[in-house]
Amino acid sequence: MTMQLAQTSVGDLLRRKQIDISPRTYLVHAMSFMALGLFSSLLIGSILNTLGAKFGIPLFSETLWPIARQMTGPAIGVAVAYALKAPPLVLFSATTAGAAGAALGGPVGAFIATVAATECGKLVANETKVDILLTPAVTVIVGVGVGTMVGPSVAAMMGALGDVIMSATQLQPLLMGAVVAVLMGMALTLPISSAAIAIMLSLNGLAAGAATVGCCAQMVGFAVMSFRENRWGGVVAQGLGTSMLQMPNIVKNYKVWLPPIIASAILGPLATVVFAMENTPLGAGMGTSGLVGQIQSFIALDNAGWQGGEIYGSILLLHLLLPALITWVIAELMRKVGWIKPGDLTLNLNSK
Repeated sequence: MTMQLAQTSVGDLLRRKQIDISPRTYLVHAMSFMALGLFSSLLIGSILNTLGAKFGIPLFSETLWPIARQMTGPAIGVAVAYALKAPPLVLFSATTAGAAGAALGGPVGAFIATVAATECGKLVANETKVDILLTPAVTVIVGVGVGTMVGPSVAAMMGALGDVIMSATQLQPLLMGAVVAVLMGMALTLPISSAAIAIMLSLNGLAAGAATVGCCAQMVGFAVMSFRENRWGGVVAQGLGTSMLQMPNIVKNYKVWLPPIIASAILGPLATVVFAMENTPLGAGMGTSGLVGQIQSFIALDNAGWQGGEIYGSILLLHLLLPALITWVIAELMRKVGWIKPGDLTLNLNSK
């Protein structure tokens, strides 16, 4: 009886503090916001740095870029704390937690430190008359403590895993090109952040190139194969936004997912074996979202010594034309045999 009362009181406390301990909360919702923090600091800084270097704009390459890199941890901290519905004092204190985690464990360290700090800060927030002192103190101490304890180990583990994937792709480009493209493409369409995964694993080189074409196959593929249902609004929403919009339709009929998955499996090896496409961790999990994957591909290939015409032609072919063509052909064949029916890919683009 006493144990039941204790469980009830703990449950009531967690609900009152808006603490939902679940994989969906942390691995889906919070991680998606982590990606937004990365985009708002490291990613946009990288793009502007490239423009600054190419066109001689010191403000971008010499001033903005170093600051953007330094602010990656605090940006992740604020983004994750916001996702977890942190009250103001916890939200602002999360900058220090994110900075500490990033300094010791990279983006993953920042994420873990911020989650721990935010949830602990929420527990004590608005509970005492010294809230102005206690809440930020608890948040900062927990964040720095967790970052110090787990940051280096997590960074080493994620780095090692990323190295294994990249080394395997170098050794077995045909097989691993298909595996990486399919898995990263599926992650992009699932309600998790493929961009955050790519950055956490520090994917680059051939593995990042395969990941990019896999993501492009999902976004461009769904945009093209659902054109008759969603017209140009669907092209923009899925081709430049996210193929995640199709998840409700995939749940209803999983077969609609097969064309872009098959396209990913075909294009991955083509990217690694034939074209030797590369990308950066910042672009590997983005696909065509905001054309970030293409911009980062240009950066990677330009640094690798490719010529402008080669870069533009390869990106156009592997990121846009072939994903559209292969997915459309497979989808049309599946429509003829009745695996995909009219309305199976319709999106409600007008919902509030």
